[in-house]
Amino acid sequence: MKNKLVVITGGAGFIGSHLAEALVEDNDVVVIDNLYSGREENVPEGAKLVKADIRDYTSIAEIIREADYVFHEAAQISVEESIRDPIFTEEVNVIGTLNILNALSEGNGKMIFASSAAVYGNNQNLPLREDEPPNPISPYGVSKVAGEYYCKVFHETYGVPVVILRYFNVFGPRQSSAYAGVISIFIKRALEGKPLVIFGDGKQTRDFIFVKDVVKANILVAEKKRAEGEVFNVATGRETTILELALKIIDLTSSSSSIVFGPPRPGDIRRSLADISKLRSLGFSPEYSLEDGLAETFKWFKSEWKYF
Repeated sequence: MKNKLVVITGGAGFIGSHLAEALVEDNDVVVIDNLYSGREENVPEGAKLVKADIRDYTSIAEIIREADYVFHEAAQISVEESIRDPIFTEEVNVIGTLNILNALSEGNGKMIFASSAAVYGNNQNLPLREDEPPNPISPYGVSKVAGEYYCKVFHETYGVPVVILRYFNVFGPRQSSAYAGVISIFIKRALEGKPLVIFGDGKQTRDFIFVKDVVKANILVAEKKRAEGEVFNVATGRETTILELALKIIDLTSSSSSIVFGPPRPGDIRRSLADISKLRSLGFSPEYSLEDGLAETFKWFKSEWKYF
């Protein structure tokens, strides 16, 4: 991808800033972010930051219309927050997405929509394929299902080129422990010598994928014409228990932290594992093992967070 106008909503956040970093050298990159959870210092040099809220159509419509590609990463991403405030989650994740699609229907750009494995709910027909029926168990999951349906309708009715990516458990540098990410939470607590709290028995599993592999998947589907109108799981196809993860992080950080168990959290699923054969058919293959990704994430935490 070169010499394109690329708009990244939520580009001051975790995944969006990595996308901006990967694309800014060869493209004109515009980041749209209201800095609710993003950080201005995450925006790479050379990218333009537009401080705007995707719920405010007039503040974003013009730049969206002009874009060649829109990577829509802006979202309220916390399951817990969605349970506390489902209306706010709906406004950001559904109305915000609808605003972007509406503006794209008046332009010529292609949208890559960041959806979530949360659309599957507690489906144990593993590994999960994209043709499994949605069954969300949280307002966050519902909002992502709604966003996906709007993408499909705008693709089929208005001809907007869209690709839907269902992210599983993404981790890496710049992930905020305040909003999401068991890995960032565990590393932070390990560096502080505090107990690592596991909600439930620790046998629940997740399919963890490093953020640079997620960036790779986004760029791949953006450039593939045959990906348009399709849904793809973005994961590694490997299952890790939360207890295994905690032990790996304690070992990696040489921490004295203990592991304690708390009650299960509402909205949490028991097991998560993706079938990524559909994305592999486009040429995708994860480059980072869990251990390699953890090492790079830990290196970032050591340099950026003063917990010692």
